[in-house]
Amino acid sequence: GGSEFKAEFEKACADKKLALYELPPKSPKLNGAVERCNAAWRYEFYAVYDLPTGVDALNPHIDAFQNLYNHHRPHGALAGRPPAAYLSA
Repeated sequence: GGSEFKAEFEKACADKKLALYELPPKSPKLNGAVERCNAAWRYEFYAVYDLPTGVDALNPHIDAFQNLYNHHRPHGALAGRPPAAYLSA
């Protein structure tokens, strides 16, 4: 969210007719879902797996965890369902 690319990003959103919502700084109550997701990746992925350092070698691990997170891992806020099941209901 740095200012070095903000104008370009805002223009790209406007060109695609996408509404852009900005959260005020230091507002964790408004950003809870993102913070929870970041914590899941930090503690359930990065801290658990012995990951390769190269991007090409790392990408399959990221794809596999993203699939697990979205299609199989239960989420308390979604009544124990994974996001994909919640969205398809």
